[in-house]
Amino acid sequence: MYVKQISVFIENAPGKLADFTRMLGEKGIDLMSLSIADTTSFGILRFIVADWERAVKLIEEAGYAVSLTDVLAVEVPDRPGGLADMLLVLSDSGIGIEYLYSFVRSQDGKALIVFRVSDNDKAREILSAHQIPCLSQEEMEKL
Repeated sequence: MYVKQISVFIENAPGKLADFTRMLGEKGIDLMSLSIADTTSFGILRFIVADWERAVKLIEEAGYAVSLTDVLAVEVPDRPGGLADMLLVLSDSGIGIEYLYSFVRSQDGKALIVFRVSDNDKAREILSAHQIPCLSQEEMEKL
């Protein structure tokens, strides 16, 4: 029940991110969620799309360095403290958060948060035991 996250290195220069996202848009790839971390020279754009296999192929053909990572997409109550409560469940079980970012689309009073954690399998088990839903790639694509 993981979601495929695409990561791409993009030069940190004016217009480079615009060029990249335009290329995806022209090919019909819809960015469902994204995050960027940058340095002075480059940025790492992390994002989720419905047709990740096609997106990876297009990105590689365009000459970008690309990688795939399994991440968790977790439904978190969209209220003050909702994220903190869920993070406590993971931290109490020894699960480290490498990074997280919110999902652009939401559903039924729940925020969707994308997590890269230290142990996907253990995190899924713990979240499931606490009735905290994780969405599959297929469920994400339907949003």
